[in-house]
Amino acid sequence: MKKSYCPIDTFINTVKGKRKGTIILHLFQGDKRYNELVKLLTDISERMLTKQLKELESDGLIVRTVFPEVPPRVEYSLTELGKEIHPILKSMFKGGILFEKSIEGFQY
Repeated sequence: MKKSYCPIDTFINTVKGKRKGTIILHLFQGDKRYNELVKLLTDISERMLTKQLKELESDGLIVRTVFPEVPPRVEYSLTELGKEIHPILKSMFKGGILFEKSIEGFQY
């Protein structure tokens, strides 16, 4: 997480990326295995999902837990910081719905 001139920019730069906000919203509902996230996020490649998960982990928003089993089991969960930003992302989700409604109602 890189500090920006403005805290708003710091927040946006941290959560922007291919479906990072959506990943956090899904993890708020409970821990998820990698394959569960793949099924939930059908419009993102597995390569990109892996990249986004690594970035979220390095920014301290999620935790990756590897269980010593055969085959290995990996679960992702939110950190306390990840849980704290949930209300902000939920508000952004609602804001997106408002903008989508206004776009749909716009006549050229």
